[in-house]
Amino acid sequence: MSSSEAKPTYSRRFMWLAIFIVLLIGAYTAGWFYLAGKVTERVNATLALVNRDGVTAECANPVVRGYPFRLELSCDSLGYEDTGRNIVATVGSLSTAAQVYQPMRVVAELDGPLRAALPGLPQLWLDWDNLRASARLARPLPQILSVEAGGFSGQTDPDEGDPVMLFSAEKVEGHLRPNGADLDGAGSFAGLEIDAAAVGGRTIPVLNGSGDATLANGVAFVLSRAASLRGQSGTIRSLDLSTGPNTGVSLSGTFSVGADGLLDADLKVGIRDPKGVAAALSTAFPEAAKQINNGFAGLALLGDASSMPLKIVRGKAMLGFIPLAEIPPLS
Repeated sequence: MSSSEAKPTYSRRFMWLAIFIVLLIGAYTAGWFYLAGKVTERVNATLALVNRDGVTAECANPVVRGYPFRLELSCDSLGYEDTGRNIVATVGSLSTAAQVYQPMRVVAELDGPLRAALPGLPQLWLDWDNLRASARLARPLPQILSVEAGGFSGQTDPDEGDPVMLFSAEKVEGHLRPNGADLDGAGSFAGLEIDAAAVGGRTIPVLNGSGDATLANGVAFVLSRAASLRGQSGTIRSLDLSTGPNTGVSLSGTFSVGADGLLDADLKVGIRDPKGVAAALSTAFPEAAKQINNGFAGLALLGDASSMPLKIVRGKAMLGFIPLAEIPPLS
């Protein structure tokens, strides 16, 4: 074959390759805009589903962008109002993103502040340095939902008068995932400082905490939008509150709430460094310092780590053999 014959063949192959690439890019672009349209439809459908029975939700100026490799949805602000429950909340801009090749995994960033009006409470102003969330979308609930915030703080709304500082925390995070019909939840916070003005001038030490629990039939509970835990049960694998690396209180066990709201529970209370816990409680509740120190003196004899059973039967609580106050029915 001569060189003059090879050149046209090579040119034709290059031409067809170029046409294929152009068609591929065109098809991909059409697919991206199709998905972007579906995202917009889903946002509108979700808002329409929420906006009923006295509830109004708003995503201001929704925009989908991110071509070619991402699908990003942004809203200038979010708003929610439930006239029946007297709940109003507004928050700053929302930005969510998903990779085109992994559209069910969504990450989001939310700007503060969150301003909320709740029945029986002063208007709240919650803010943070950064707040990120991630989810693996599925039906009927996401496979997992995680939220993490740094520099989290709360105060009363400054637009309603002189603001009162409530709390601040270095870090807060929470995680939820369906486990069959049940719902698993875990969370933690670090460096929580509760302002004395929020607790009647009491001095509360800096706190760290974590929790890990399961709500039986929790998926149905969430989907039903139930406002009460009546008829529910669950397991607390761990619930921990500490004032230092070796000082704190933990709780674990099972619980159930009757149809009448009365609580039943079979729990274990663990105490690390009883003297340190007593000192923290005495500082927070000086009027009961004598009773606190006397009560924890016996626990200190059991060592630096001790535990006691906490049983609650029809709202009546017993710590070991010590009767505690009755717990009123849960609403």
